[in-house]
Amino acid sequence: MNLIHILAFHRVATAGSYAAAARLGGISQPTLSAQVRALERSTGTALFDRVGRGIRLTAHGRQLLEATEKLSVAIDQVSACLVGDVMAHGGRLRISADSAVHVLPVLAAMKIATHRLEFAIRIDNSTEVTARVLAEEADIGLTARPSSDPRLFSEKLRDDRLVLLVGAADHLARRKSVRLDAIRGRDLVMREKGSMTREVAQKQMAGAGVKPRQVFDVETREAVREAVAAGFGVGLVFASEAGRDTRLRTIPIRDADVRVAEYAICLATRRSVGLVSRFFLTAHKLARAGGWLRNTEHP
Repeated sequence: MNLIHILAFHRVATAGSYAAAARLGGISQPTLSAQVRALERSTGTALFDRVGRGIRLTAHGRQLLEATEKLSVAIDQVSACLVGDVMAHGGRLRISADSAVHVLPVLAAMKIATHRLEFAIRIDNSTEVTARVLAEEADIGLTARPSSDPRLFSEKLRDDRLVLLVGAADHLARRKSVRLDAIRGRDLVMREKGSMTREVAQKQMAGAGVKPRQVFDVETREAVREAVAAGFGVGLVFASEAGRDTRLRTIPIRDADVRVAEYAICLATRRSVGLVSRFFLTAHKLARAGGWLRNTEHP
């Protein structure tokens, strides 16, 4: 029995994909794939079925996952021991995020472990988030823009979509969904240039030949909501950030590929350090428990 191969299987099974497991474990995806294949050869049983671009546990794989859950608990205890002293004595995290919505649940879960956790959150657009992490002005970044920069460690936390935000009295408010063309000739409220929201929305509107009458630029998604509620026009936001506001209605856009995601990033050299390590561990557990990630990938 090779413990490394068993741990590789557990990482992939719990992460939902080889790519996500490789990012979380800090190893290459080919290495992880080779370890799982070696385990399958040694047992003579397939542990995963390849379904389209995704993976799915076989019956034997599900049985093995149940057995390795105890192993996972032991590993978490070891991890907690290694960073426990940092958590017990508290510390301070500097966070740059494109929205507070994604980061606050993670910080709230971390706070349970210590009463002396301190943090500072700065709201920036996706471009600025990456720049602040690289400049060491932020320990953690939350951004909708994926990065292939080798200096950064990146982990996807949530799959999301852009939706249309309208006032409760708007004629679209009763619709279950709309086409992108509903924006044509309307005043539109969006995040400023440099934000992923703006980039995705402009690409989709250009492809569909849809032009709003006037575009109002604001710096935060909270400002988008307030501007729409005040009657400046319709807005575009991430579904997870639309919030619950009786003044507003959130409407899916059915004819545009407006899928987006949210990533946590840090300097690769700091991935395993103190509170940064604890942030990623906590965020990963919340993403799994909350069903934030819906897509799986093939190796």
